[in-house]
Amino acid sequence: MSDHVHSVGDKGFVGMLTRFIKSESFGGIFLFICAVLAMIVANSPLAEYYFHAKEVYIGFSVGEKVADAVNAMSHYTVNWTGHVGLSVEHWINDVLMAFFFLVVGLEIKREMMYGALASFKKAAFPVIAALGGMIVPGLIYYGFNIGTPSQNGFGIPMATDIAFALGVMLMLGSRVPAALKVFLVTLAVADDLGAIIVIAIFYTTTFQAFYLAIAAGIVVVLLIMNRMGVRSIAPYLILGVPLWLAVHACGIHATISAVVLAFTIPSVAKVKASEYLENAGSYLEIFKKRDEGSHVISDDQIHQVAHIIKDSKFVQSPLVRIEHALSPWSSYFIMPLFAFANAGVTITSDIDFGVDGILLGIALGLIVGKPVGILLATFLSEKLGIAARPEGIGWIDILGAGMLAGIGFTMSLFVTALAFTNPQATDLAKITILCSSLLAGILGAAFLLIESSLKHKH
Repeated sequence: MSDHVHSVGDKGFVGMLTRFIKSESFGGIFLFICAVLAMIVANSPLAEYYFHAKEVYIGFSVGEKVADAVNAMSHYTVNWTGHVGLSVEHWINDVLMAFFFLVVGLEIKREMMYGALASFKKAAFPVIAALGGMIVPGLIYYGFNIGTPSQNGFGIPMATDIAFALGVMLMLGSRVPAALKVFLVTLAVADDLGAIIVIAIFYTTTFQAFYLAIAAGIVVVLLIMNRMGVRSIAPYLILGVPLWLAVHACGIHATISAVVLAFTIPSVAKVKASEYLENAGSYLEIFKKRDEGSHVISDDQIHQVAHIIKDSKFVQSPLVRIEHALSPWSSYFIMPLFAFANAGVTITSDIDFGVDGILLGIALGLIVGKPVGILLATFLSEKLGIAARPEGIGWIDILGAGMLAGIGFTMSLFVTALAFTNPQATDLAKITILCSSLLAGILGAAFLLIESSLKHKH
């Protein structure tokens, strides 16, 4: 009896834990845990192993003769050494994060095709909010760092971490209007698109036209495949590999290739929903004719099951299929691993908190610039008749969402790795991002909770 009760209790706890892990808020919480764990490890006796592990080279060599032959065949000086590989840190930041950017690109395309960005009327308000939430923090940072070696980090406070921000808002539950959640998600998607454009334009180090031409040729092939009705996912992903290599070689950050790839993937399903319903009904009718006394289905029935499985696959658009397949990997593996690999900073007395204006630029950009930029941009857009505020959302709600948008984290850390070469500047930026994002989340949540309680009193 006691064993039975115990098992039921375990099942209840396991069920509760499973529901929590599958909830939308878990991604942000898990991301935060990994960032905190990185800080703990980086300031523990394991710090040496932590930093050394990121520098370990993973790859292979094809030999000097092959490298010489490739260099000899090229009309351009590529100086290939024959080594194929990257450090663990670069595998995470350049390769694995490409999958994260692929998911981001797919989300943006889906929203532009069918969602909140599908029309100007729907998209105007959150897009303008995103622009305001990027421009004001960028200007604040630039104002504190103009003329210094750190001025290139203006893109750091421009980003919003959708997993963190939405996770905090979802934890507030019914205290937050549903329309405000939609607004924040749409704003974050538009913000992601803006961040991608900023990375592509302002964080390109060198530029090789030859490899850019190769990348453009691959994109043309991908677009032709789309126009020809190729709905199989494999050819797109296979061509994504040389596209990544070409973009990487031309000087633009390689993760941008994943976003470009996402926009070439078809959004229209191979089998229409009406056709699927009609066919599935026919297959099931045949399947029903099985012998009730038999425990083994016939070959004909097996064929009907195979047809249903095939049509069930093709009734989903390739875009949705890839997004659904990669989203869990992105949320529960790639982003947490990126956070763990990049958030670790050894805090010692040697840290210079006065490196240029990094601390004030990032902190004020995220905590003050984000909400002010979002509120100001949306207020002006409505007063000028450019866009209309969604029903059920007040200006106080917009300000609260803007405060949560100050949670930069993932994209801010990503831009930090591109913006700085000075280790002291990098470490200071990481610490400031973590502290500012945490404070923005706390202030935003507290603000929305207080607002909700005041509403209910009245």
